[in-house]
Amino acid sequence: MVTSDAETIPPETCPTTTGMPMLGLGTWQNEAHDQCAESVRTALETGYRHIDTAQAYRNEDAVGEGIAAADVDREDIFLATKVWIDNLASDDVLETTRDSLDRLGVDSVDLLYVHWPSRAYDAEDTLSAFSELYDEGLIERIGVSNFQPEHLEEAVEVCDAPIFANQVELHPLLPQAEIREVCEANDVEVVGYSPLARGKVFDQPVIQDIAAKHDASEAQVSLAWAREKGVTAIPKATSEAHITDNWESLPLELEQEDIDAIDAIDETSRQVDPDFAPWN
Repeated sequence: MVTSDAETIPPETCPTTTGMPMLGLGTWQNEAHDQCAESVRTALETGYRHIDTAQAYRNEDAVGEGIAAADVDREDIFLATKVWIDNLASDDVLETTRDSLDRLGVDSVDLLYVHWPSRAYDAEDTLSAFSELYDEGLIERIGVSNFQPEHLEEAVEVCDAPIFANQVELHPLLPQAEIREVCEANDVEVVGYSPLARGKVFDQPVIQDIAAKHDASEAQVSLAWAREKGVTAIPKATSEAHITDNWESLPLELEQEDIDAIDAIDETSRQVDPDFAPWN
């Protein structure tokens, strides 16, 4: 049964994959400065050690403020941000990443993503700049986001430094089996954004039944399912209640019949689908 007291779940309880905590705080659409800073501080003091932001979220300064306010050492935090599609020419990557570090108030980030393989993105030009930042020690790892299998394989081939992760929308209604398979074949971690399908998992009868069975929330079931798939989930949460509820997913262990039932859900729902997405 899932504990009802987040304070009894220490940070070290969160599993990691190659140094990345498998549950993080997403900050997309958390643009109100004070709220964003407070949610980051709350998450870190609850036990989270993985924070995800992006240039396009317009909240890197607030995320940095939340990190500085939390009673957690910077070296214990896995911090990721992303370079927006207008900034993917090599000189722009170098300039805007330094701007991101300034806004975040840090000397380096643990993971820097190409946000989308779109607009100014050119694999060789863009990733050469990422490799330069990696060599300078301004970024610890290189990631890509929203990459389809062909984009990922090209990135792995042309990038001088290892591609660490591919961040994609991933949840029980969009399990991304092919992308997970290609990532595994290339030793690339999978990070899932919108792991609760922006709330749609709450209304899914299979997930509701499994949640009732385990005395857990639908969110906790979905996050536990992601971990069973080897996926690092970064659910957005702003309130202390939601931050805590997501954190309390960590002790939940699904049975194989639960996983099979979720895998068999006959519903597909993509929540993030801009015109510039590589699948459009």
